[in-house]
Parts: sequence; C-alpha cells; structure tokens
Amino acid sequence: MNLLNFIEQYPDEQACIERFKSQRDHNGVVCPKCGSREHFWLKNKLCYECKHCHSRQSLRSDTVMEHSKLPFRYRFIAMHLLTCTKKSFSASELQRQLGHKRFQPIWEMLHKLRNVMGKRDSKYQLSGQVELDNAFITTLVPDGQKDEKRKRGAGSQNKSKVMVMTESTMVENPKPNRPPRRVNHIKMQVVPDLKADTATRIVNEQVDYQSDIQSDDSTTYKKLNEFVQSHQAQVIKTEELSKVLPWVHICISNVKRLLLDMHHQLRNEYLQYYLDEFCYKFNRRYFGKKMFDRIVLVATSYQTDFKSRIYNRTLCG
Repeated sequence: MNLLNFIEQYPDEQACIERFKSQRDHNGVVCPKCGSREHFWLKNKLCYECKHCHSRQSLRSDTVMEHSKLPFRYRFIAMHLLTCTKKSFSASELQRQLGHKRFQPIWEMLHKLRNVMGKRDSKYQLSGQVELDNAFITTLVPDGQKDEKRKRGAGSQNKSKVMVMTESTMVENPKPNRPPRRVNHIKMQVVPDLKADTATRIVNEQVDYQSDIQSDDSTTYKKLNEFVQSHQAQVIKTEELSKVLPWVHICISNVKRLLLDMHHQLRNEYLQYYLDEFCYKFNRRYFGKKMFDRIVLVATSYQTDFKSRIYNRTLCG
C-alpha cells in the first residue's frame, strides 16, 4: 500500500477504529470470563458486551493496543511506515512526523509492534536445508560492566551474540555472481552465550527435526546431530564463507547495515525486537501490498509482553 492509498483508506481516527474492529470481528471475539463468542457492540464505549454474562472488554483488549491510550491512527500510521519499505523507521522520526510531545510512548508503540511480529514468526519452524552461524552486533555496554576493562573478540562487552538461521534450497542454474541457493525464511535469536546447550535449545525450538543443518566446525554446534536429521560441520576459511554459507552472511550484513543506518545506541535487551522486525519483513518480502493487511491481522491477534523502564531518550535506541 502506497502513501496515497493509505491516506484515502484511513483519513481519520474513525476509519482506523472501524478497520480494527472489522479485523477483530473476523478473528472472533471471545469472552474472557465465560468463553462465549456472542457479543453486543457498544459503539459509544468502544467495547464488546457478552450476551451471556454481560461482562465487557475494550476493543483494545487482547491486542497489541491493550493498556495503550494512543490514538488508533497513530498505530495505523506506524504499521504503514514499518511495512511500506524494506528499511525500518526510527521512533524519533515518527514522533516528529506525528507531532507528539513525548518520545517514550512512540518508542514503546514501535517496540510493541515489533514484539508481535516476533510472536507471529515464532509459530513457524525452519525446515529442509538450514544454514547456521553466529553474528556479533554492536550494542551499548551494560550499565554494570561500564567500569570493567574492555575485552576483545567474541567476549567483548559491547558485542551482542546472535544465532542466525536461514532456510534455503539449491538452484539448478544459478546466475553469475549469485548464491547457489535460494533463501526462503530466516530466524535470528539473541543468545546469552555460545555454549553448546544454548545452541541446541534454540535449534530444537526453531528448526524442524527433519532438517539438514550446515554450519562451521565450532564447538557451539557439537550436539546438533542429536536433534536434526543431519548436521554437516566443516572448517570454513573466511574467504569461503560466501560460498559455503551464502545466505546466512548476506542476512547478517543486511541487518547490520539496517541497524547502523536507522538506529543508534542500541541496548542488548531491546536488540531482539529490531531483529524480529527484520525477519518478519524478510520472510514476507513477496507480499507486496498485502503486507499492511497482514500486520493489522497480527496486531489484533496477539498481546504484547513488551515492558520498558527506560525514560532517557538517548538510551532508547
């Protein structure tokens, strides 16, 4: 959906409310007390009343907008801006465009949308041929480690560890200077360490057990044979990475460039939300104009568990 179409379809708050309600009705509204699916709609209060027990629930209940007082149109504008481009959209720029006085609510709104994007993708597992490797993304040094001597390499305090998995299939006649595989879906997961048990747990959750995994010969992946159909581990020279694990390193370079261009001073505890947005949009890169409709569906279907205690604009990312 382009900008002109968005303005035409959602010119005011009422249009956004009607679209949100239409999607909720399509999903099915369930009474949290008695489980009934029959409700009255109280337009003046923007809530549903159960026909059986007469308990009420807001239009925002059980959605990404629960416990939020921001206008519906704010959320729709944010969803449009997040899905209309391959890149992201910063909270400070969205605040400026909306003319909102406070930065924190806008920043939280974007992170809540990214959170439900991740929840949606977590329902699916990767299968078939899976490439696997680690990425190290620069983030702010945690508050409790600022006085410590800065480490180098993978143990550095300002490097967050991320497991990157890509589902791909071989191409019979690849084009010149193109990867020999075609990528399907991807997943990125922030991990606390590179221990074998951590990698095993993530793979067990995110990858189908009938998959074939290809990775380097790191001790991090030494137990994967027990949880997948096959695991091919090999020593890979740096200059060979683009040939052996092509798509996993294309995705790593793309997400690093995105974060560097759009977001600054990221904290490790919020990095996963940015990765969720990147993966969600990458996995639906062929949806085109339907991307906006899909994010509206996600926004009405999932509650967010995002919480923040940060109120300093310079530290929000």
